[in-house]
Amino acid sequence: MSLELNMLVAHMPRICHEDRVAEFQKPLIRAMHIASQELFKVSPDVVVSISCHFPATFHHYVNCAAVHQGSLTAVECPDLIADVRYQYAGDPVLAEELVHAGKEAGLPILAFRDDAYVWDYGTLVPMRYLVPKENLPVIDLSVCWAASLDETFEWGRIVGETLKNSEKKAVFVSSGALSHNLVRGPEKMPTISEQALDQQFTEYLLSGSLDKAREMLPQYARIAGVESGGRHLAILLGVMEGSGNYKATFHGYAQSSGSGNAVITFEPMAG
Repeated sequence: MSLELNMLVAHMPRICHEDRVAEFQKPLIRAMHIASQELFKVSPDVVVSISCHFPATFHHYVNCAAVHQGSLTAVECPDLIADVRYQYAGDPVLAEELVHAGKEAGLPILAFRDDAYVWDYGTLVPMRYLVPKENLPVIDLSVCWAASLDETFEWGRIVGETLKNSEKKAVFVSSGALSHNLVRGPEKMPTISEQALDQQFTEYLLSGSLDKAREMLPQYARIAGVESGGRHLAILLGVMEGSGNYKATFHGYAQSSGSGNAVITFEPMAG
């Protein structure tokens, strides 16, 4: 089939429960609902997601479990995310295809399946908006701290090619912030300089200048403290290079404790 849609989404802990979301973050919630509508419009068979809060030290992990089920209390914020239950199907066959493709390319990719494993909130929070009825299979990926941005981009390219050539219709979700130099106070915006960098990077995405976005990413990540060192953005850029041309749509941007969080979807272009 094909890779039908890509997206960059937010996962701030304070949006886990929609009825508790602050007024200044509600535009982002509306953006997440629009992204969900776009997701279901393409009738995907599976969602592949990478989260900045699934940090691996040396390997790129692929969750190959047949079922993802558990109850999450977030270690860093148990007051905001406590005993949040979930149950999603996995896709072990496609997950193993991703692992095989990565290993064939010489990358340190590892499969795992563990009934006791609990999703991180960077995976779960977006899924509560994107797939709220828990009615689509999900494959979750880690970010790897030992991997450079170039290695992460290459892993993304392989993921994109594999999904493009799969028999399944897939959606790829990158869960993470743009600027991420955190401060106390959820209402605090990124600095003016950080906002300017967020805007420039976003403009490259929206204009289809993915080569310029990739060139900008290393310095942008250092200066603006981009979440996960920009790895979730590097893999997103790689996925899109490996699978086709895309048209980007900006849906929203909001702050959370000094971080900048965007929702952007990328639809495939004909030809």
